[in-house]
Amino acid sequence: KSGQSSSSISPNKNVRRNLDFEPLSTTALILENRPANLPAKPEEEAQKHRQEYEEMVAQAKKRELKEAQKRKKQLEDRCKLEESIGNAALTWSQEILPNWQSMCSSKRVRDLWWQGLPPSVRGKVWSLAIGNELNITDELYNICLVRAKEKWNAFVAPTAAAETESEDAGLSHADREASLELIKLDISRTFPNLCIFQQGGPYHDVLHSILGAYTCYRPDVGYVQGMSFIAAVLILNMDTAEAFIAFANLLNKPCQMAFYRMDHSLMLTYFAAFEVFFEENLPKLFAHFKNNNLSSDIYLIDWIFTLYSKSLPLDIACRVWDVFCRDGEEFLFRTALGILRLYEDILTHMDFIHIAQFLTRLPEYISAEKIFSSITSINMNSKNKKWAQVRIFL
Repeated sequence: KSGQSSSSISPNKNVRRNLDFEPLSTTALILENRPANLPAKPEEEAQKHRQEYEEMVAQAKKRELKEAQKRKKQLEDRCKLEESIGNAALTWSQEILPNWQSMCSSKRVRDLWWQGLPPSVRGKVWSLAIGNELNITDELYNICLVRAKEKWNAFVAPTAAAETESEDAGLSHADREASLELIKLDISRTFPNLCIFQQGGPYHDVLHSILGAYTCYRPDVGYVQGMSFIAAVLILNMDTAEAFIAFANLLNKPCQMAFYRMDHSLMLTYFAAFEVFFEENLPKLFAHFKNNNLSSDIYLIDWIFTLYSKSLPLDIACRVWDVFCRDGEEFLFRTALGILRLYEDILTHMDFIHIAQFLTRLPEYISAEKIFSSITSINMNSKNKKWAQVRIFL
């Protein structure tokens, strides 16, 4: 028995010794001999098991090699991207920004702009592109903030003077309290995955201050749901006062003001203009939406109110903002058409409910290259008329 056992073990040991590595799993058990109280394996079965084991090891090696190559390529791509961002940051900070007025409209700068702004200069470029037509200063922001804090404190013990002031502004105490409650609620829902704007987070008070100051600066507009996302994106890229100035000027743009003041007649002209380009660029999907009675306001309102910062991954939303700051409101609707084109094949097989659900909650993982390629393919000329001309004549 001892002779038989040693002779039957040695071939298997040799086979396993010749393998470069051995997976730590139960698959190796097929090479083991049977217990002594059972009949020994036939040679054909032992050979079959050795072959199966070697095939499994070969497949494991192949998978590991493929994964290693994939990791290597990802690392190389990441290094290239970081190098590209670094070079672009130098170009923007050393060449373009010091000569902004003379270079901002050049083809070279516009091409660089389309590729995405480096994070280190994004806030500065946004600020310059948005401008400050309202001539808001840091001092004005501080004044509005002080007034906002006074009003917050007044809700604890409202006075007759505070009530008179609110009535003069056209707002009841209940309206102002509802506005502040909405700010508080919206802040808690602003980029919850980042955990920096919620209560106790590093940017909670900053976001609360900017939104509160704006309600004092524009009591006729007040706070509207969705503003928190716009302010939050600005806070991530600028200091507080600069973010407030950009925020107020951005919301003062015709498109944003029409939506935030809920000017239905103006909003309808935007929706109608959008559908003109929708039908020309994506006739099949346009017809499918019409057959399902799905109007553009169902998905456009949320996209426009938050400038895509709630709907798209934050890095892609910032790239949309980059070009929006360059091209204006037209790019917001071009982006919408780009999204629809990207998912056209999926959407054409959905009904009303599923389309609405899909467009209000886009996939979490979206390729920036694919979505911008889709946006590029959108033609924003209709019968030799550009976006602004189409919207005006509707």
